[in-house]
Amino acid sequence: MTRVGVGYDVHPLVEGRDLILGGVRVPYQRGLAGHSDSDVLAHAIVDALLGAACLGDIGSHFPPDDARFKDADSMTFLEETLRLLSLNRWRIENIDATIVAQEPRLAPHVQQMRERLSSVLGLDINQVSVKGKSTNGLGFEGRGEGIAAHAIVLIDTAQP
Repeated sequence: MTRVGVGYDVHPLVEGRDLILGGVRVPYQRGLAGHSDSDVLAHAIVDALLGAACLGDIGSHFPPDDARFKDADSMTFLEETLRLLSLNRWRIENIDATIVAQEPRLAPHVQQMRERLSSVLGLDINQVSVKGKSTNGLGFEGRGEGIAAHAIVLIDTAQP
C-alpha cells in the first residue's frame, strides 16, 4: 500500500537565535523562534510523514509545552518519526520539500540539507529533494518576518 502525506510549518524570524534548516546551521543574522530549534523544514517533513501513516501530527508527538523539547534538535523528531513508521511497517519512498524565504539565499546550503536529512532518515540522497524559493517580496516571507516550509512524502508498506 502506498500513501502520500503533506506537511507545512512556519516560524517567525527573530534576533538571538541560530537559523537551522534541514538540520544545517545557515549563516544569517536571525533565526527562527519556537520551543525547539524551530527547524521548519524538519517539522514540515515530520508532519508529512506522520500524516501519511495516519499517526497524528508533530504537536501530538512533540508538544510545544513539553519541557523535554525545549531547544531540541529537530533531527531527533525525524529519528523518532522514522522509528514510529518502522513500528507501523512503513518505509519512506521519497521526500520533496520547499523552503519559502526571501532571505537568506538558500541555494548554497541545499545540498548539505539533503545530505543531513537523508543520513538521519537512512535514505539515499536521491530520495530527498529540497528547494528554496523566494516570494519576490510578497507575504510574510517576502517581508522577512518568517520562513515557511512545505513537504510532500510518499511512503509504502515495508516488506516483512
